[in-house]
Amino acid sequence: MRPLRLPLVQAALAAVLAVYLKATLKTLRWTVEGDERPRAIWRQGGGVVVCFWHGRIALAPSCWPKGEAQEPRALISLSPDGAFVARAMEALGFPAIRGSSLKPSDPGKAKGGSEAFREMLRWLKGGGGVAITPDGPRGPAQVMGEGPGRLAERAGAPVLLVGLACKPAIRLNSWDRTLLPLPFARGAMVWDGPFEGEAAEALGARLSAATARAEAVLA
Repeated sequence: MRPLRLPLVQAALAAVLAVYLKATLKTLRWTVEGDERPRAIWRQGGGVVVCFWHGRIALAPSCWPKGEAQEPRALISLSPDGAFVARAMEALGFPAIRGSSLKPSDPGKAKGGSEAFREMLRWLKGGGGVAITPDGPRGPAQVMGEGPGRLAERAGAPVLLVGLACKPAIRLNSWDRTLLPLPFARGAMVWDGPFEGEAAEALGARLSAATARAEAVLA
C-alpha cells in the first residue's frame, strides 16, 4: 500500500488541508454574480441540488452560507482518494454521502452509486441540500452525466449551478486540474438556475459557461 493511502496518513493530511482551507477561504475577496438565485432557494427551504465542477471543490465551501441555507451533504466517491476528500470536507461542514458516479441507470459502473442515490434522495425529500461534482470522481472533466438531473427530478428539488474561480491559485496536475486557493486571493462566484427538468447536456453547458464567466471576472 502506498503511504499516502494509509488511513492514519490520510487522516493527518485531511486535517491539515481542512485547517488550511478554513483559514484561507476566510481571506478571499469574492466577487459574486447572481446571488439572488440561491438566496431565493435558501429562503423558500426544501431540498436543493447544487452542482460545481470537480476541479473547484476546494472553493465550494464558500458558496454555502452556514445557518442560512439548507443543511448540506456532499457526494464523495468510495475510492481511497475519496476518503481523504470526505474527511477534509466533513471538517469544513460538509458531511459526505459516499458513492461513485451518479449513474442510477448503470449501477454496474458506479461503486455504491445506487445506494448513494437513495441516500441523497431521502436527504433531499427531507429538506436538505446536496452538493455534487457532476464530472467526478474520475471525469471526463467538465462533462455532466444524467445523475444530478434525475436525482433532482425524483426529489422534486431544483438544481442550482455555481461557477467558481480563484486567482492566484495553485493548479494541481490532476485529471481535473484542481484549484487550491492562496491566502488573500481574489475569488469569483457565478450562480445560474434554478433549473427543473433540464437535460444533462444543457446543464453541463450552463455550468461551464458560469465557470468561464467566473474566470473572466478575475482576468
